[in-house]
Amino acid sequence: MAKIYRIELGEQELGRLLDGLEIREESWRRTADYMRTEEMPEDEFFIIEECHDAAEADEIAGNYHSIIENIRRQMEVQE
Repeated sequence: MAKIYRIELGEQELGRLLDGLEIREESWRRTADYMRTEEMPEDEFFIIEECHDAAEADEIAGNYHSIIENIRRQMEVQE
């Protein structure tokens, strides 16, 4: 079983943490899209993450999404 941590952060710190996680999720989603189409969006630039295929990129993006949602649920309970 995974160890559970309890971490206390201020509202601003938590907001910045979520911003960073959302940026990482988006980067992995864009990487998955690129790996499926092999086309870079004309109006956007991003760094392609290193992975084997689109499925792996989707899985990692999903992990980030789960973390974000878990944090948001915990925030709502405390408001």
